[in-house]
Amino acid sequence: MLQTFATCCNQPLIAKYDLERAPSKTIIKDRPLNMWRYKELLPVFQDDNIVSLNEGFTPIIKVERAAASYGFTEVFIKDEAMNPTGSFKARGQSAAISKAIELGVTNCIIPTAGNAGGAMSTYCAKAGIKATVVMPSITPKLFRTECILFGAEVISIDGLINDCGAKVKELKISSEAFDVSTMKEPYRLEGKKTMGYEIAEQFDWILPEVIIYPAGGGTGLIGIWKAFKEMKTMGWISGPLPKMIAVQSANCQPVVKAYDDLHGIMNNYKKAKPSLAYGLAVPNSFGHDLMMKVIAESKGMAIAVSEENIINGLQDLARNEGLLVCPEGAATWQAMIQMKNSGVLNGSEKILLLNTGSAYKYMDSIQEKQQRNLAKDHEAELVISQVQFEKRNYSLLEEEMNLLTRLILT
Repeated sequence: MLQTFATCCNQPLIAKYDLERAPSKTIIKDRPLNMWRYKELLPVFQDDNIVSLNEGFTPIIKVERAAASYGFTEVFIKDEAMNPTGSFKARGQSAAISKAIELGVTNCIIPTAGNAGGAMSTYCAKAGIKATVVMPSITPKLFRTECILFGAEVISIDGLINDCGAKVKELKISSEAFDVSTMKEPYRLEGKKTMGYEIAEQFDWILPEVIIYPAGGGTGLIGIWKAFKEMKTMGWISGPLPKMIAVQSANCQPVVKAYDDLHGIMNNYKKAKPSLAYGLAVPNSFGHDLMMKVIAESKGMAIAVSEENIINGLQDLARNEGLLVCPEGAATWQAMIQMKNSGVLNGSEKILLLNTGSAYKYMDSIQEKQQRNLAKDHEAELVISQVQFEKRNYSLLEEEMNLLTRLILT
């Protein structure tokens, strides 16, 4: 059986490289524009084992009109929806399944909130190996259908992703499947870190001052920071590293709670609830300690965004910038605005937001949420109308009582 994490301390295993012997960054100049252009810094030894669908090198888009309306001058979004499976999960699964092939694995299993399961199913299909996906029963049908279309066995579980993780732990014993859970194998992190390499390259090796990232399992946040530190060691970049901001849903904010507790900030969060941003509904991340380390090392912070504001952010970017982002991406936008309103940001910083997936996979859920909000607004209007009606009736009654009193007195 393959050792996928450190059982002695229950912590992730991290791939390391001989960075002193790493090549100059000029080696990537004429390579294909995908994540494997950085192959010397990825864990697959033989090119023949690489399982790729041309993932990576997603665009960075400057946000202009919408950003200016809030007093920001340099805001950019890296759009991971452009990946083959519609999310940044393609990067991690390309690296993980490639290494699985190299290790002789023929069966993979994963707990998922949606996108990771679809991505693993896709890359297992490309590699010709078996895939088993365990997802919450509340996951939209689209994600389940996607996995089935790619030939995966799909198992639904009542609860959140941590409950799915418990089921995976049980199933992998009997099936001897390779567990591709977030941070419970060292290779997805390596795929995700290529976002950091691309950010540096696309900004001409001068990093933004602030990076705002939607952190559920945290692999992307940890991976980007790992890439920056590797590049610093190799001499690919110089200068200060960005402040890393972890964004979570108010419905599920274990990292924000831990950050607030450390800094003496009142936070009454107790129990996780589902979120429209499925990727943020991770109550107990295996990478929790590493996320906290990234936030501390970068002098960053963790911040929560309400479900209502996630919808507001999604609509704001769509209507005022023509950008349709996923709920997780919308959370980063709203977090940035909250940070400006609280004085953490002044608006002049060079800021990069990560949109981690395609909004089109969430359309049914977004529509349901909007309809519920409209119903609540309608209900509130009815209550207000009723109160106003009763106030008018009370005023009329009061006038009649005053008139009757005057008549009696006369």
